[in-house]
Amino acid sequence: MPDPATYRTLFAEMPATAQAPSTRGPGVFADPALRELIATNQVVGDEPIGEDQIQPASVDLRLGRWAYRVRASFLPGDSTVMDKLASFTMHRIDLAEGAVLERGCVYIVPLMERLHLQSGISGLTNPKSSTGRLDIFTRVIADRATSFDKIESGYRGPLFLEVAPRTFSVLVRPGTRLSQIRFQRGSDIATGAKLRELHKRVRLIGGVAGEPIFREGLVGVTGELDGDAATGLVGYRAKKHADVIDLERRAHYEIQDFWEPIHTRTQRLILDPDDFYILVTRESVTIPPDHAAEMVAYDTMVGEFRVHYAGFFDPGFGHGGDGEGSRAVLEVRSHEVPFLLEHGQTVGWLRYERLTAPASKLYGSGAGSNYQRQGLQLAKQFKRLS
Repeated sequence: MPDPATYRTLFAEMPATAQAPSTRGPGVFADPALRELIATNQVVGDEPIGEDQIQPASVDLRLGRWAYRVRASFLPGDSTVMDKLASFTMHRIDLAEGAVLERGCVYIVPLMERLHLQSGISGLTNPKSSTGRLDIFTRVIADRATSFDKIESGYRGPLFLEVAPRTFSVLVRPGTRLSQIRFQRGSDIATGAKLRELHKRVRLIGGVAGEPIFREGLVGVTGELDGDAATGLVGYRAKKHADVIDLERRAHYEIQDFWEPIHTRTQRLILDPDDFYILVTRESVTIPPDHAAEMVAYDTMVGEFRVHYAGFFDPGFGHGGDGEGSRAVLEVRSHEVPFLLEHGQTVGWLRYERLTAPASKLYGSGAGSNYQRQGLQLAKQFKRLS
């Protein structure tokens, strides 16, 4: 069972924070500032944090050794996560040799990373791209948190990941990376004229005729349901009761064993609330080197469905000399009722935010990026589409 005393002792002894990262103004921290956070013990790991965990504007978070199967999701409120686990844990699972997290179950996993943030620095977490494409629902929880995925300014303590596989059971180990964290000081979101000017300079949204849809500091993207010219392929629907997926595998699994292709010539698709879909945007997306972006995952104003579980877009995504951008893959699940999705319908919104200082590496440029210049593409565990 959980041992809350161990965690209280650990974080009482954490080292004092050194000087804050040398960044100017508000915004999201890029990789040089992230390295400073690590060097000044504001981000600490049970094992050393590797350079490959540092992305252009985020840090990958690693599962620890133990997973706690719980009766229900929860927020700690006025207590610690470990204190809550003492009441809600059904059993504890050792991940040391690899263990299966079963679909339909909820787990809380202490992460290897813990924080000792200086006042004024906060965090925001999100699933990694492959996590979302496998329909693994994840949320980071901090002690005494009243909301998921938000790390308050100056937080000092452990981090925990709620993991709920919804379609596939998955094999995980200590060190498996399902989530990522961004750090920022204040915010510098591109809104109004500033967003339109950024689009004129970089062309944030491309690949279709006309100007993109702007709304309250957001830029819209639409769904691609026109279908491949030869096959009519528009996306994939996950098969139920498929085999376990080992998350450490790369280009290993046959697509047909886990996914049913969706073909249509009608430019429309009825989403079944019991199913999970992989689709793609009609537009290409570009994130300039001095910005990061996030997709708003669920917007009831455009329909009762969710289109993106892994909402972070790193600086450099879709950016390059050709100016073509990369299309965004949509992880789609309808809420409660069947919903008709049509070609060209607005399905999501992107929010752009300036970095506090330039990134030294960009997405797709030696950063271990898996989805640059993507079209319709499944998670990296599957063999690539021919």
